[in-house]
Amino acid sequence: MTNIHDIARLSGYSVATVSRVINHRPYVSDPVRAAVMKVVRQLDYVPNAVARDLSAGHTMGIGVVTPMREHPYFSELTHALTQAAFARGYHVVLLPSNYDETLEKHYLEQLRRKAYDGLIFTSHALPLTAMCPYQKYGPVVICHDPGAVDLPAAYADRGETYLEGYRWLKAKGAKRVGSFLPRAPRISATAAAMVAAYRTVFGGAPEPELLVNDVMANADGYQAAAKLAQAGVDGIFANGDDIAANAWRYYQDHGLSVPLIVGQEAQLSGQLLKIPTIDHHFQQVGELAVQLATGEATGQHAVPATFIAP
Repeated sequence: MTNIHDIARLSGYSVATVSRVINHRPYVSDPVRAAVMKVVRQLDYVPNAVARDLSAGHTMGIGVVTPMREHPYFSELTHALTQAAFARGYHVVLLPSNYDETLEKHYLEQLRRKAYDGLIFTSHALPLTAMCPYQKYGPVVICHDPGAVDLPAAYADRGETYLEGYRWLKAKGAKRVGSFLPRAPRISATAAAMVAAYRTVFGGAPEPELLVNDVMANADGYQAAAKLAQAGVDGIFANGDDIAANAWRYYQDHGLSVPLIVGQEAQLSGQLLKIPTIDHHFQQVGELAVQLATGEATGQHAVPATFIAP
C-alpha cells in the first residue's frame, strides 16, 4: 500500500514537505506542490482520514450508548443526537448495551483509546462513579439528572409532568391506577420518579400488582395491559403513546371498558386516541448533549418536559 514515504522518495522532497502538500498547508511553492501532486496522482494515493484525524487529536466521531432502539424514548433521542452531530460534521457510532455493565465499560475503554471524541449515554447500568475517571479521555455525557456526581448532563426534567399525569388521572376519577415502567424502580431513575410522583398524588406507595416492569417495546403494552386488567385498574400511566395504544387495543380486543390512559413521548398515536401525553423535547436535549460531547458546552442542563392534555 502506498504511503507518504513512497511519495517523498519518488518526488525527491522530504516527508514533511509532502505532508504539507497533502494536508493543504501553506509555505509550499507552487512548483513543489505541483511536483508532489503529480506523484500523488501517479500512485493513486488516498490519505488515511482516520490516521489524519487521530494525529490532529480528534476522530470527528461520537459514540452513543443506548440499551435498545425499541422504546420511543431511545429511538427519538438517538435521532435527535444524530441530527445535531451531523450538523457539526461529526459521525455517530451507535453502541448497543442492553444494560450490560461489561459492554458499557468496554465502550469507555474505547474512549480511552481515542476511538471517539466523546461518549453519550442515553441510559446505563454502570454507576456514575465508574464513568468519572474516563472524563480525562474525553467528555462522558449522560441523559439524566446526575445528582451530586460531576458529569456533563443534558436531560428532560420529567418530575413535574409525572405529577401532572397522575393528578389528571385522579381528577378524572381514577382511583386504582396502574403504571408501565421501563425497569424496576430500584435500578431505573425514570421508574423511581414515576413511583415517587404516584406516592405524592395518591398518598402512598402503589400496590405491587399496579406496577408492570420491563415495558420497553411498543408491543409490550398489550401484555402489560393484560396484567393490569386482571388487577382491575381504572387508570393507566403508560411510558409511551404507542405503548398506550397497544394497551388500548388489548381492552378493545377483549370487549373490556378502556380505562383512563396517560401516555408519553408526544406520538401520533396519542393524538389519534386523544390521550394526555408528555413531550420530552428530544431535539433540545439532543442538541445540548452533542454540544457537551464536542466541547462546545460544559455543565449540566435540564430541559423542562411538557404535559399535554387533550
